Amino acid sequence: MENGTGESFQRKARLTTAADFRHVFSKNLRLGDSDITILVGAHTGEKPRIGFAIAKKQIKKAVQRNGLKRIFRESFRKNQYRLPARDMVVMVRKQILLSNGMQLRASLDKYWNNIISRCS
Repeated sequence: MENGTGESFQRKARLTTAADFRHVFSKNLRLGDSDITILVGAHTGEKPRIGFAIAKKQIKKAVQRNGLKRIFRESFRKNQYRLPARDMVVMVRKQILLSNGMQLRASLDKYWNNIISRCS
């Protein structure tokens, strides 16, 4: 869906196949803390792509998993024009539920900046 500013989250900005995820899991740059781990793999395309591996074992309720993915997608959507053309997978741990939305967004901004500096 386009919102007029060029900040959309299209299907081609997502990792959609098991092979895409396998590629990132096998060879990656790992960034993270006690709440979030972001795996950054290679990508030959022209735009960054993102996928989520949020396990039921870590976050039991679907509503919580979906809420986290919504926050991650929104942050990625707003920063995708700055990010390098890499594939990324976001994983979380249980402690993330103790963070509020603002802390999570600040953390993601820090990670996006870190990815930009390390991949350029």
